[in-house]
Amino acid sequence: MQSRVLCLGGGAGGPAARRVRLLLRQVLGGGAAAAQSGRLEVRALHGSGDTVTIGDVSFKLKTPKNPELVPQNYMTDSLAQSVVYHLRWIMQKDLLGQDVFLIGPPGPLRRSIAMQYLELTKREVEYIALSRDTTETDLKQRREIRDGSAFYLDQCAVRAATEGRILVLEGLEKAERNVLPVLNNLLENREMQLEDGRFLMSAERYDKLLQDHTKSELDAWKIVRVSEDFRVIALGLPVPKYSGNPLDPPLRSRFQARDVYHLPFKDHLQLLYSIGSNISTERISQLLSFGTTLCSQESSTLGLPDFPLDSLSAAVQILDSFPMMSVQCVIDRLYPYNVFLGKEGRTAVKDALKRFELQDSENHLLPRRITNVESVHGNKPFKADVTVQIGEKEVTFQVPAGTGLLKKHPRSDTFIRTSSHNQLLAEMMQSHMVKDMCLIGGKGCGKTVIAKEFADILGYSIEPIMLYQDMTARDLLQQRYTLPNGDTAWRPSPLVTAALEGKLVILDGIHRINPGTLAVLQRLIHDRELTLYDGTRLLREDRYQNLKEELQISDEKLQERSIFPIHPSFRIVVLAEPPVIGSSTQQWLGPEFLTLFLFHNVRSLSKSEEAEVIKEMIPNVPSVAVEQLLSLTHKLRETNDATAQSLASSLSTRQLLRICRRLSQHPDESLYYAVNKACLSRFLPNLARSALHKNLQDSGIETSPDDMKLEEKDYTCEINNGILKIGSVTMPIYNSTEKMKVPDVLFYENAQHMMVMEDMLKDFLLGEHLLLVGNQGVGKNKIVDRFLHLLNRPREYLQLHRDTTVQSLTLQPSVKDGLIIYEDSPLVKAVKFGHILVIDEADKAPTNVTCVLKTLVESGEMVLSDGRRIVANHAHVERRENVIVIHPDFRMIVLANRPGFPFLGNDFFGTLGDIFSCHAVDNPKPQSELAMLRQYGPDVPEPILQKLVAAFGELRSLADQGIINYPYSTREVVNIVKHLQKFPTEGLANVVRNVFDFDSYNNEMREILISTLHKYGIPIGAKPTNVQLAKELPLPDHKFMGYWKVNQPGNAQQKLLCPTETQKIDVKGPVYLNIQGFPLERHEARSLSFTEELAFWTLPLGEVNLVCDVTVTKEEEAENVLYVTTCNPVSLYFMNVSSKSGYFVDLYDLFPRTVGSVWQPFVTVAPLGNPLKGQVVLHEEESNVVLLLDTSSGALRRLLLLPDAQVSPKRTSWWSSKEETSNYKMCREFSHKNWLVFYKEAGNRLIVLDVLEGRTHTILLPINLKSVFLAAEDRWLLVENETNQKFLLTKRAHIEAEDSEVCQLYALTEEPADMGFGLTTASELCVPHAVSSDQLSSENLTAAVGQKISSPNRIFSDEHNYATIVIGFPDLLSSSEVYSWKRNSSLSRKRASPSDPFYYGARRKTGAAKQTNCVTLLSSNQIVRILAPGDVPLKDIYPKDVTPPQTAGYLEVTDLNSKKIKYIPVPRSQSLSPYTSWLSKISDADALLAPLGKVGLVTVDMGGSVRLWETGLDSLQRSLQDWRNMIGQEDGRPVQITIQRDSGLDVSSPKHGKVDPDNMPHVGGNTWAGGTGGRDTAGLGGKGGPYRLDAGHRVYQVSQAEKDAVPEEVKRAAREMGEKAFKQRLKEIQMSEYDASTYERFSGAVRRQVQSLRIILDNLQAKGKERQWLRHQAVGELDDAKIIDGLTGEKAIYKRRGELEPQLGSPQQKPKRLRLVVDVSGSMYRFNGVDGRLERSMEAVCMVMEAFENYEHKFKYDIVGHSGDGFDITLVGSDKVPKNNKQRLEILKIMHAHAQFCMSGDHTLEGTEHAIREIAKEEADEYFVIILSDANLERYGIQPSRFAQVLTTNAQVNAFAIFIGSLGDQADRLQRTLPAGRSFIAMDTKEIPQILQQIFTSTMLSSA
Repeated sequence: MQSRVLCLGGGAGGPAARRVRLLLRQVLGGGAAAAQSGRLEVRALHGSGDTVTIGDVSFKLKTPKNPELVPQNYMTDSLAQSVVYHLRWIMQKDLLGQDVFLIGPPGPLRRSIAMQYLELTKREVEYIALSRDTTETDLKQRREIRDGSAFYLDQCAVRAATEGRILVLEGLEKAERNVLPVLNNLLENREMQLEDGRFLMSAERYDKLLQDHTKSELDAWKIVRVSEDFRVIALGLPVPKYSGNPLDPPLRSRFQARDVYHLPFKDHLQLLYSIGSNISTERISQLLSFGTTLCSQESSTLGLPDFPLDSLSAAVQILDSFPMMSVQCVIDRLYPYNVFLGKEGRTAVKDALKRFELQDSENHLLPRRITNVESVHGNKPFKADVTVQIGEKEVTFQVPAGTGLLKKHPRSDTFIRTSSHNQLLAEMMQSHMVKDMCLIGGKGCGKTVIAKEFADILGYSIEPIMLYQDMTARDLLQQRYTLPNGDTAWRPSPLVTAALEGKLVILDGIHRINPGTLAVLQRLIHDRELTLYDGTRLLREDRYQNLKEELQISDEKLQERSIFPIHPSFRIVVLAEPPVIGSSTQQWLGPEFLTLFLFHNVRSLSKSEEAEVIKEMIPNVPSVAVEQLLSLTHKLRETNDATAQSLASSLSTRQLLRICRRLSQHPDESLYYAVNKACLSRFLPNLARSALHKNLQDSGIETSPDDMKLEEKDYTCEINNGILKIGSVTMPIYNSTEKMKVPDVLFYENAQHMMVMEDMLKDFLLGEHLLLVGNQGVGKNKIVDRFLHLLNRPREYLQLHRDTTVQSLTLQPSVKDGLIIYEDSPLVKAVKFGHILVIDEADKAPTNVTCVLKTLVESGEMVLSDGRRIVANHAHVERRENVIVIHPDFRMIVLANRPGFPFLGNDFFGTLGDIFSCHAVDNPKPQSELAMLRQYGPDVPEPILQKLVAAFGELRSLADQGIINYPYSTREVVNIVKHLQKFPTEGLANVVRNVFDFDSYNNEMREILISTLHKYGIPIGAKPTNVQLAKELPLPDHKFMGYWKVNQPGNAQQKLLCPTETQKIDVKGPVYLNIQGFPLERHEARSLSFTEELAFWTLPLGEVNLVCDVTVTKEEEAENVLYVTTCNPVSLYFMNVSSKSGYFVDLYDLFPRTVGSVWQPFVTVAPLGNPLKGQVVLHEEESNVVLLLDTSSGALRRLLLLPDAQVSPKRTSWWSSKEETSNYKMCREFSHKNWLVFYKEAGNRLIVLDVLEGRTHTILLPINLKSVFLAAEDRWLLVENETNQKFLLTKRAHIEAEDSEVCQLYALTEEPADMGFGLTTASELCVPHAVSSDQLSSENLTAAVGQKISSPNRIFSDEHNYATIVIGFPDLLSSSEVYSWKRNSSLSRKRASPSDPFYYGARRKTGAAKQTNCVTLLSSNQIVRILAPGDVPLKDIYPKDVTPPQTAGYLEVTDLNSKKIKYIPVPRSQSLSPYTSWLSKISDADALLAPLGKVGLVTVDMGGSVRLWETGLDSLQRSLQDWRNMIGQEDGRPVQITIQRDSGLDVSSPKHGKVDPDNMPHVGGNTWAGGTGGRDTAGLGGKGGPYRLDAGHRVYQVSQAEKDAVPEEVKRAAREMGEKAFKQRLKEIQMSEYDASTYERFSGAVRRQVQSLRIILDNLQAKGKERQWLRHQAVGELDDAKIIDGLTGEKAIYKRRGELEPQLGSPQQKPKRLRLVVDVSGSMYRFNGVDGRLERSMEAVCMVMEAFENYEHKFKYDIVGHSGDGFDITLVGSDKVPKNNKQRLEILKIMHAHAQFCMSGDHTLEGTEHAIREIAKEEADEYFVIILSDANLERYGIQPSRFAQVLTTNAQVNAFAIFIGSLGDQADRLQRTLPAGRSFIAMDTKEIPQILQQIFTSTMLSSA
């Protein structure tokens, strides 16, 4: 019997002990290995009575049955005293037969104490690491199938109980609730019922039974004895402090607990001293003190996670090799506080470092780079000597190396070494010496690449494992599968095979995995030991060797007992994204995790390094572009603004390389476009987009003009000789064997989709995988299918959805004949055969699933669930089965909807966007869309298509602004057009309802839709009967008035010759004027009813501006340009009648406004024709200034017509009584021929200006002129001043310069017809208002005069006649007949129209108005003029009881074809200028008129409203028909269902029927002919009758509309009910009706925004409540992952959706916190009259209060005001939010009153500072402060930069400023200095609610 000595003392045990130890070693023959390791080895010498004594407690050893299960090598030579005490306590409990629970902070200490005890007492161990995936079967029994039958295998708890082992349960807090109670009875009574019918019974009871029964009886009863040696040691964390499930009380009561805290300071110090002999002791004690401080109670109240004290030994080991190295750097690796702590935490840690003098000082160095790597030869395989340069020295140390060859040459083609990478790799080498590592870094910063490079240096082969969120512990370690004979077996996971083969495992994305799952790896990482599900044990190499020697058995034998060694060079490198500081959910880096690894922070590259990397990788990229790109990226990365950060994450290094690769291939592309494409700026929230735009501009990346040219390029695709060309990119076509997989799709080409495809092809050629993001229905699928069709590539298609799992992405398992077989998913097929994988709806799948694609794309590796793996290159394939090589042609094209509301998908782009090349697919531009729709609907009329495109274009822009939620897409338009193509008679108004009926129950939305559709003239909701044309009155008959005679040349006095002289024009200039654009809100007028008005829009005129002239170019209808001049100030507005934008030129500098004098400029305009198209001549009548303006370039020249008369007009002094000086006039009838005529009223010369030749011809006349009409190019009608005598001037059409030709002047005498009474009154000579410059066509002339006649003619109009036709004039010099339609009363010249209140009775003193407003329309044979309401027979037009509407005037349309007069009211202008007397000089009515094209008219009223009219009868009839077609032919006939049967049985043969002699009406009856209804007989609307027969009866039918209408009394009842409820509600909240209407004023203004905000909030709430899959359920759907468990007969193999319990210990969801700071200072009240700013602020406050009502649990808000009185005026407290309208109105009233009575002064700054400071003190998820202020900070001496600083004082608080448009450009200047995306300017205060909505949607909601 050999007795044993165990030296268990504190410390090293003194010299005597050391001697004893050496002796022992000699005696026991430990061999070389033992001598080397210098440890006390305890050999098990089989005796029977060994005892172990600890202090005063002894334990008698038994010989273990399975010695290989006894822990090895856990004992160290010198055990710390505290550990000895723990062991002694466990021994006491063991002797008492009690189960123990070791509780304490995270770390390996508790486990090692348990194992030391077991090693000491030679007990076998059953170890299980509990995780959230542990189920009852893992503890008790699991079924397996052998030879077709299922049987039970005992699991750890049962094995331990029956064999008398010790069960070690680690991580009780990780197990899900209600799993562990399975053990309760086993712990308490040592009893347990098993699934296979056996019953475990405690030893005492069993032995008692044995006394009475034989063993065979008990076996027959299936009773099994629980060994008396069975104990349970549980290891757990204290749960309230750490996260996890608290212990179940019944379970807790069954354990004895022992607090195993970290080693005491002295013991730990001793331990560290023994490791680090090269470091000063003081250094070590400082390190330990620092760590201990961070584990104290105080630091955990600060929210600092525990410092991993157990890792200190690793740190000291590193410092031992590198004594000169900085300690702070090592601490950073143990405790990367910069990564996971907020600001306070970081300062706390820094203070502690300072306190213990551990901060970096000058002489502490960091490793610089690895200089050499040598493999070690000799008896140490798999080791390498690494030399690292640190400072000037080099240090060599040994590290584990891989199984491959070391990489001698560190230069590789894919890895560019920058200095920071060199340093990082050197630091990783140091860590690699002692422990596994974790690399933390943002997306795309190169973690994977660095890890690979590291592996290459050391000759490791890599095993990448992508982690995903719902990964289970099984997926990490072992999975079940079936053998070919149907037996179930376990397949080791890649992690386990890597551990056996000594690879470097890269666990990618550890931040995604559930911390409970990770628990199974803790033992592997700490101790390099692992127990697998099938009972296999992996041991650390030295323990395995130990075991082998001790048991003297071979490897094969041990492997039979399933014990394997872990390869000594096996290492784990973990990659993770940094935790989100302050977030409740993503804080993965907790105290437990800290004990596992050494951490390295992979920083993004610095600018210079990134430039170096790009230049090395892509040599030929333009360097300017790189410079701009990097300055932008680094600018974004450095700001601490959340928006900028999110943009920066889309511009990771990976993405930058992609942009540069593309630029090197296509250097002509603009960088602006590339960055926008990478960030998908098209779908960013408005804030982020503006921030990006601002940053782009600051970095000098501008939109280049060639972006515009992209539109004009010809995009076509063609295939020539097997080469496809799209746009300018070519690619050979693929030869595919699988023709049926190549998509073929109906695709109509249009420029925009071709552009997208060209872009895709560029990236495709660069080898990229593509991601297409867009709204629904923009043609993503079509584009992709077309793209693949053109490339002839076979496609595999995968559609993702909510329930997509990683398994279903890769393989579908199914069971066939008891065997599991796996079906390849499209993904695997595509990889195998090189097809293109199209993944649709990628945003619908959980992002944790789709992230599996990352390893596939990035490293080309992926492990499938059946054990096969996908690898990228052939090099890895040899000598490995089950490998699929990625086919070189394999590509992925992923389609996703855009992120954000209303697509409630997951943010696929956010998580995986930077692996793909992104393309935003948008709805086609109007031109492309039109082209496409024409192909879908070739027979649909063009105007309808244009209306659709325009209306949908506007709806989309509304969706982009967030005003409506649903983004209407091309798909909808295409469906409408298809319908119209097939059923052309159905009206457009009906068909669009197919799309818009979805919105018919949402009133706000419906109003927006209807107004938009009406704006573009889609008459939704109109009835075909709503035709409201003006009433027609009969025209009096025409009378023959007499003759105009031209006196013949016989009489010398009558024929006068007029001399002409020709001169060159003097041109001054040009001056360049600024042409400014403005948007036109063009509304179609024929929406609900059909009138003569076609469309209207408003010019942006000022209040005092007066319109003085309107004209339209005489071109084809399509291109009419409308010119409008205004005269106060003088400016010119011009716009294409059909376009969306107009332009204006301000001429104020040329014609200054003179206040003192009466000078009122009056400017007329004449547009010129080809080749001077686009140029206009402006003429100011008083000063006779003639200007030539080029409207395209803005060049303005002054033309001096009379060089002699250059005296400026005599300014009458302002007191002069002379009312009017004589004016100059311009005749522009032939301006399209580029010549004009000028004359002065009462002057005697005509000046002809020929603009093309640059000459003037002056004609001197013998008469003084009153007016001039150019009746033809060569014949002009002149009217003499005073006498009104008419003259005809003839000249050659083109005056040549040489022969100064003479013009002839003829006097015209008007001879009245013989009246019969001899009345020949010559006194009535009147001046025509308008003379046509061309003749009526002979049909029109015939119709007008009523006799067939064809002759030259002119038509004119004056104040006495509606119209006058002169036949024969002016071409025939014989006498011409005159026919007139006389007015009953002449048009008043003197009266101001009394019916128009705007005139204030201001009489005109003298003279007619300057604009006569009379137009002749020859083609429709009409004369139109605008009359003041006083000149209109209102009594005839309107019935007696109707008061005429307020109008600007009436259009009097005299139609000579139908002989009718119509008066069409022109609606009154919105605003009228206060200058009424000036107005009255311009025109009699408040509007001006000009002809538009051949049949149209345009009026512009004084308020700037432009209206287009259509008066011609034919065109009106055509338009009415079109309009009715658009509404659809609902003629009210009932619709019948007819079934045509061929049997002929149901309708007897048709007959005429009897004819009723009395001809009474008959309905039905099958007897009478001429009935209405019926069957078989002839009649109307019957069924089966032979023909229609109408016996003259009115067919009475209830029209469909009447049937559908709701009876009036029902409507009335509903109305009354509503009113009553409203009053009742007011009574309840004691609100007066007056108050209610006041409140409604504010609430109504923001109703739409409130509505849309609430919709978004609702959706968020829904999204937050989305249910998850719960696994291991007994009912539900079959879980693919558990098919085999199902085969074996398990129950809990289902999954179902359920509310996920929040993760344990995860903090409560806190509300978001919002503070609105409003300006209630005096200036708000003062300027409210100017722009309504106070009211708008009140609306904004109202909106916030209404939108967040009932969401208080999610959003806590309060509202404070600031003014001169103070900066913290509480309006709404967060605890007292107003509940109803009355309380809300109170708050608005307070605001108003405060602004009215407060002191002046401004506290914006203090208010902002205070708000940010106060709000951050509260607990919340996110903080928002929104400041509403007017921008006059400068007035109070506040610097904008100071304000910018205040806005960003606290990074946690998102502060936004909204400035209310201020005086001058203050707000603009201010915004330029404030950070991008943080400040807004609401020039129009109506935008404030809109901006608020933007802020909420783009920030709050992004993260909710």
